Amino acid sequence: MTLKQIQAFYWAATLGNFAIAAERLHISQSTLSKRVFELEAALGVQLFDRSSKQAQLSEHGTRLLRHSAQMLDLAELIQADAEAAGDLAGTCRIGITELGSLTWLPRFIAQARALYPRLIFQPYVDLARSLERMVHRGELDCAVAPTAAQSDMLAAQKICDVECTWMASPARIDQGAILKPAAMEALPVITMTAGSGMTAGINQWSLAQGIRLNYTLASNSMMAIAGLTVADIGISYLPRHFMAPWLADGRLTSFTTTPATPNLGYYFLQRSDDKRELVARMKALLLSDACGLAGGKWVAPTGTAHIPKTNMKRRK
Repeated sequence: MTLKQIQAFYWAATLGNFAIAAERLHISQSTLSKRVFELEAALGVQLFDRSSKQAQLSEHGTRLLRHSAQMLDLAELIQADAEAAGDLAGTCRIGITELGSLTWLPRFIAQARALYPRLIFQPYVDLARSLERMVHRGELDCAVAPTAAQSDMLAAQKICDVECTWMASPARIDQGAILKPAAMEALPVITMTAGSGMTAGINQWSLAQGIRLNYTLASNSMMAIAGLTVADIGISYLPRHFMAPWLADGRLTSFTTTPATPNLGYYFLQRSDDKRELVARMKALLLSDACGLAGGKWVAPTGTAHIPKTNMKRRK
């Protein structure tokens, strides 16, 4: 019986899927299956019920899972002690949303590579709910997303609130206007697709006001939404500091509602049972001032993406 066999069993049992467990351990699925079979042979018991498509534990497997977790916790402590004064190596798979990829990610990667030159980073960009699921399944080591953990298997620590505001073409709404909720119902709204933390926040606000927003168009790209808003296809809810250049040159106007729509909270997400030094150090770096996340004033570090000007007039 080896630690690698115990590790293969634990993650296959915890994640409920041999393929995802193999990816989590950076090995092939055949290697993971071999290690589990070797462990079963060493113990003389069957750990999984293979009559099911899912990785269902047998009675022996259920008992072993608790002990294997304790063994891996001890191994993590030993590894953490060895790495405490040393260097991290391997791969870090971090999930981020589009806004993060356009703002703080380059600064984070630069800081992390300076501290841990042997560490390889694999950023993955997606919507909040998708990132949450991937952390839960072990496909990502951690994520920064606008969503609090929806599962007991995940731990979330709030990093900051990103200030967002409603935006429109100046042909549609004057800069600084204040709209009541009832007036919002008549406006076409461009929003992120399902799974977005931003869209979830807007939905909660409209529900609290007893109104139904007119969702005209949805996109999984914030930059596409910004371009459509400039073209006066509809209004949108976007991060104020990131969109400051478009507000400054008059391509967009910002307006508020009463009561105000809440800002967007961003969280560091990890599995509750993940005690690796890698995750702890990434969390510490992301929460520090070095990466510029904590203030919530996220702007593009080297300029902003181009949104072409448009001659479209107000839509009647």
